[in-house]
Amino acid sequence: MSRRVVVALLGSVTWSPPGIDPARWRTALAEDVVDLLATLNEVETAVAVTARDRWLADAVVWPGTQVYEVTEPTPNAVFAALAGESAGHEPAGASAQGRAAGTDDRATGYDQVAVVVADAPDLPGLTLGKLLRPLTTRPVAVAPVEGGGTGLLGVAARLPVPAWLPGLDLDTTEPAEVRRAAPSPGDVAVTAGWHRMRGPADLAALDQAVEGWEATRALLSGRPV
Repeated sequence: MSRRVVVALLGSVTWSPPGIDPARWRTALAEDVVDLLATLNEVETAVAVTARDRWLADAVVWPGTQVYEVTEPTPNAVFAALAGESAGHEPAGASAQGRAAGTDDRATGYDQVAVVVADAPDLPGLTLGKLLRPLTTRPVAVAPVEGGGTGLLGVAARLPVPAWLPGLDLDTTEPAEVRRAAPSPGDVAVTAGWHRMRGPADLAALDQAVEGWEATRALLSGRPV
């Protein structure tokens, strides 16, 4: 069986609801996504963050969660960190700080990796499963953002990632751009999307029927988190 990991990339959050401190909003979103990852079956989970934002990872990770410090908040930087560790090279900041947090320090040996945004607090676990599923037959899969706007919900790839994979920005890259870079458009699967919290209209899209996202619910309702 392929060894798979889902990584929450704790990138920047450019918008917060009126009256809510941006740092608390960002923390609540990230906490809910990390909590979701902890419920997934048959995958390992991790978070990735730049050194500048290490505080956020420390605030939301579960004990034993691997934290990768990456040079920039992009999927490509995460892929490079995982590939380097699989080859026996420690990604900057991951090993020593992972030991301090009680994480597993073995080489990854991952076959598949998915990198997902940290501003989709009500994301269903099934959507993440659909992002990984095409990797049995295709090297790359991308999940779009629902509700308009640019960017991706997440991207998954076999390791090592194909050389043709372009630089990816989860805030701006579109699925069509990734497919154009591939030798054949069919090498990139486009899977189910979901909304992200990037503006006032996105609040109305939060799915009350989806279990979880307690930190975001509490913050929006005015309760302390």
